[in-house]
Amino acid sequence: MNELFEYKQSLDGLRFTEEQKQTLAARAAQTAKRTPRRRRPILRAALAAAVMAAVLVVGAGATGLLKTAVESFGDIFGGGATQTEVIDKIGRPIGASDTDNGVTITADAIIGDQYNAAIVCTIRRDDGTSLLPEGTDARSLLMGGFGGISLNVPGGSHGSSWFVTDEADRSAVQLVQTVSADTPITKCTATAEFKDLCGWDDEAGEAVSLVEGHWKLRFDVDYEDSSVALGGGGTFEQDGMTFTVDTVTVSPIAIQVAYTVDSEVVWSNAPSGREAEEDRLQMQRYFENVEILLVKKDGTVVDLSGSGGSVKPARGTTVCAKGGVFDEIIPLEEMASISVGGIVYPISAQ
Repeated sequence: MNELFEYKQSLDGLRFTEEQKQTLAARAAQTAKRTPRRRRPILRAALAAAVMAAVLVVGAGATGLLKTAVESFGDIFGGGATQTEVIDKIGRPIGASDTDNGVTITADAIIGDQYNAAIVCTIRRDDGTSLLPEGTDARSLLMGGFGGISLNVPGGSHGSSWFVTDEADRSAVQLVQTVSADTPITKCTATAEFKDLCGWDDEAGEAVSLVEGHWKLRFDVDYEDSSVALGGGGTFEQDGMTFTVDTVTVSPIAIQVAYTVDSEVVWSNAPSGREAEEDRLQMQRYFENVEILLVKKDGTVVDLSGSGGSVKPARGTTVCAKGGVFDEIIPLEEMASISVGGIVYPISAQ
C-alpha cells in the first residue's frame, strides 16, 4: 500500500505482463521517493504515482476508543461545517484490527460512494513507545509487501495511498488508502494484508524495513452511497474515433465516468519491462485525452482529466472507466455540472 500499490492496481485494465508491471512499479516507487510531491487533487492515470504528507489531530483512537468517521477523515478531506456534515452522514467507523510483533494495525473508518472508497488505518506500537526512528519523513514510508486493502468485487481497480504523522503521538502513524473500481463496490467485503512498514533509503536506492510484522484484516464495506447518476448516451468525436458516454456518476467525494470507444485498442508486443511508443500514444488517444471537468456554482473549474481507471478491448470496441476520489469533499449543492468530452451534464443536489 504505497506508490507500488497505486501503480500495480492502476495497471489492472492494461496490457502489460506481470513482469512488466513489477519493473514499472519499482521505477515509479524509486522516482517518487527521490522527489517528494504533493498528492494531486484526483487520482492519476496508470503511469503516475502521488504521495502527500500531512498532519492529523489525534482523536479517540489515542485513548483506545473507536474513532468516528468525522475524527478519522475531518483533517483529510476538509474540516469545514459542510464537509463535516457529509462525513457524518455517509462515513462509517470500522474498528477491525490485527496485532503482530507488538504493533497493531486498525482500520478506523471508511467513506465512499458506488464506485469509490477511502479508508483510514492507524499503525500503533502497543507499548506507547515511538513507532519510527527519529526524523523519519512520512513521505518515505511504504508497506513492504502484499497489496494493501482490496475489495471483493469483479473487474479492475486503482487507487493511491499515503501516510500521515502526528508529532504529538510518536507511537503511531496513519495510512490513508483510496480505492476506485469499474464495478459497484457498496455492500462488498474488504481484505487487507500488510507486511513490514518500510522507509525508502535514497543512498541505498531501496526500501529498508523499519517495523517488522505481518497483519491481516477483514471488514465490510458499508456506508451510505451519496452518489447521483447524471445519465449518459451522449457522443463526441475525438482523435478520429467516436466516444459514447455510458454513465456519469458523482458524489461529494468522487467521480466515475464510463464510456465506450468505437475502435478496439490494440497493444504491441513490446519487450518485457518496456513501453512501446505506440502503446503510449494509444493510452493518450483512448484515455488520457478524454477531458473531464467539474464546474462549481461559484465558477471554479476542477480538471479531472488526469483521473485513473481502466482500458479494456471488447470485440471491436474499447470500454473505459475513468475516475477517483477527490482531494477534498465537495458537497453536491456546490456543484453545477460535469463535462465529458465537451458534453455537459447538469448536477442537481436532489
